[in-house]
Amino acid sequence: MNSFIQSALKTFEIEERAIQSTLEKLDYNAFESACNLILNSSGRVIVTGVGKSGHIANKIASTLASTGTPAFFLHPSEAAHGDVGMVQRDDVLIVLSKSGVSDEVLIVLPSLRAIGVPIIAITCESESKLAIASRESNGVVLLIHCDEEACPHDLAPTASTTAMLVLGDALAIALLEARKFTSLDFARLHPAGALGRKLTFSVNDLMASGEGLPCVPETATLNEVMIEMSRKRFGATAVEKDNRLVGIITDGDLRRYFESHTKIDMQSVKAKDIMSRNPRTVVSGTLAIDALHAMEDTLPKVMQLFVLDANSSLEGIVHIHDIVKAGIGA
Repeated sequence: MNSFIQSALKTFEIEERAIQSTLEKLDYNAFESACNLILNSSGRVIVTGVGKSGHIANKIASTLASTGTPAFFLHPSEAAHGDVGMVQRDDVLIVLSKSGVSDEVLIVLPSLRAIGVPIIAITCESESKLAIASRESNGVVLLIHCDEEACPHDLAPTASTTAMLVLGDALAIALLEARKFTSLDFARLHPAGALGRKLTFSVNDLMASGEGLPCVPETATLNEVMIEMSRKRFGATAVEKDNRLVGIITDGDLRRYFESHTKIDMQSVKAKDIMSRNPRTVVSGTLAIDALHAMEDTLPKVMQLFVLDANSSLEGIVHIHDIVKAGIGA
């Protein structure tokens, strides 16, 4: 077998053992206490660690924040130079350290204990200085179990940081479920993501309105209709009567009209003579993804929908291209 593959498989096996051992030896009461400590806190969760543990701490803070638990990463070196001022009495601190004796972490613990913030320690050593400080702060010790690192010298943090990451993810998801954090809540915290756009973007965010809305009265001449459609570039125009939407004229309607009439007086032909009645509409505030489905499910498929307000007055027009361009439905 290729030596690269052998090395990779060995790494997988060692890290898998660390996860499995941490799971098998997990103190359920301690884990539940950690969850309740965070859940009952009126402050934020501050996650810290140094080196590779610091990178994992940063990721855990990010996962917590994006799943409904306000959190941020605090670098211990920066904390020792004034950033400990970010920590408040109502916060909860999560400290990651395999050995529990990292100098950069230990140096800020007295200041944090003076504030009175409870400490959740994630470490391999149950009697380390970090673990002792955690208990003295009325915090919780969550142990990871790692007999060896994947590094052949048993030095580079690999299996231990993997176990830390899994334990941090377990905390985040347990809290997510306890808070009844929904996909809509997730979307609100991820407005730039595909799910965020699908669950938060409404037709109002994408529609053309006001001067950008193609619209003519039913008495508009054919020439006026063509000018409006050309100027607004939607391939269609609304037709109104008494401030109410009564029809739509599309490029297809124009083409069919010209094909079926040999002599056309551009001034005598009116919008009402060409328009299709009962155009497809959506109510203001409709999610863009629902509008897209409405367009796709219509036979024949429509390329645009008019948006009506609560009084059924014409408010705007949304085109299928604008919805797709926004990354919705992709």
